[in-house]
Amino acid sequence: MGGRSLVSYGILFDVNSDKLKIESFPTIKEIANVLKENPTVKIKIVGHTDSDGADDLNLSLSKRRSESVKNELVKTFGIEELRIESEGKGEMIPVAPNDSTVNKAKNRRVEFIKM
Repeated sequence: MGGRSLVSYGILFDVNSDKLKIESFPTIKEIANVLKENPTVKIKIVGHTDSDGADDLNLSLSKRRSESVKNELVKTFGIEELRIESEGKGEMIPVAPNDSTVNKAKNRRVEFIKM
């Protein structure tokens, strides 16, 4: 994480779920390795969704998804829990209009912010 934040599209979840897909683990492992190499770095994991569904459900889903990533970093990769915060933004900060399948996929993302 050379800059202040990193956006990942490599972390995938089951539809309407906070269950991580197996394809997500290489990306999470990469983040864990960066954290291990930089033991003083703290991060915030921010989950984002597209606009499908109700706002409150998307906010809850994004919070649960960021928490799932945090739990994986802590339980599987041994990253100290105090180094990681998690937060969900739901559909509040889109990076593209939610008007196509491609753009909705851009809005479903996990962001890692160096604190």
